[in-house]
Amino acid sequence: MIEREAAVGGCLGSARTETGFWLDLGAHTAYNSYGGFIEILEACGLMDRLVAREKAPFKLLEEGQRVSIPSALRYVELLTHLPRGLFAKRAETTVAEYYGGLVGPRNYERVLRPMLSAVPSQPVDDFPATALFRTRPRRKDVLRSFSIEGGLQTVAAAIAARDGIEVVTGTQVDRLDRDGDGFVVCAGERRWTASAAAVALPPPGAADVLATGFPDLAKAIQAIESTPVETVGVVVAADRIDLEPLAVLAARDEPFTAFVSRDVVPDPRFRGFAFHFRPGRSQVEKLAKISEVLGVARCDLLEIFEREVVLPSPARGHEVRVAAVEAQARAAGVALAGNYFEGMAIEDCVARSRALAEGLGA
Repeated sequence: MIEREAAVGGCLGSARTETGFWLDLGAHTAYNSYGGFIEILEACGLMDRLVAREKAPFKLLEEGQRVSIPSALRYVELLTHLPRGLFAKRAETTVAEYYGGLVGPRNYERVLRPMLSAVPSQPVDDFPATALFRTRPRRKDVLRSFSIEGGLQTVAAAIAARDGIEVVTGTQVDRLDRDGDGFVVCAGERRWTASAAAVALPPPGAADVLATGFPDLAKAIQAIESTPVETVGVVVAADRIDLEPLAVLAARDEPFTAFVSRDVVPDPRFRGFAFHFRPGRSQVEKLAKISEVLGVARCDLLEIFEREVVLPSPARGHEVRVAAVEAQARAAGVALAGNYFEGMAIEDCVARSRALAEGLGA
């Protein structure tokens, strides 16, 4: 069975089978440093559904072999660069510049580059070095890292089910426009009017929706770089696969950046894997590669789920482009939510949305 979902860029996406097995296709992990996200879980009554993640290794796929990170490193190069790299500043450097200086260029290219690229499911060389990891206060009364029964998209469903929230699905918004002192949302023949409006789309979609009513804002958003990511999730019977438990398998010189497994929340019946592919491969090519990497036959893939998203690709000068977007959004009176402002993590999106809601008086 193959199910397809074309997502507009949301970081939460979970697949579920009729057997009750679930697999995250978007964000895979939440942490006790996600304070705003945890407050949402508390408000939605989901804290009793948190699931601890068991430990499983991160490995690297190199020339068809799964190797550990320590075994792949060149330690002479690491020891040569590390002392000086520890004093380097991340500000105003790219990921390649900062981490290449920290571990050495060959270690970066062979090991750290694919491991770091697994985080946003795309090449990270030109990302600002400050974009990947952030330090936040931790909630010590919450599991350090966790998932949720049913997958992280359970949270979005719980929010949508709350009183006072109307959700319309199966409708493509054409444009957002002015309506006197308020706004009108147009979707074919349908119209919704409101005194305030927020756009939560990846940059290309946001620019399209705003192009007619707010062309200057749309032009500023078009400067934000982004990339499509095609995810294929598969479910395999546990007794049909002879692969050691893994959390992540990062790939170098492969059509996918990494797979993330459900092994950290083990199930005695099934195992699940989400492969994050670069665009441009056919379904046949993707499934052949998945079967090869997992060491199973095509017929062993019991369930197949496809999801396409557009993710931001911040590069040097990203903060300048974001500042231009912010200025135009204030001038237009339009609230913009998303993962291309402060960061790409779940908590970054929650913090952005909360600030917008407070500004709108919600």
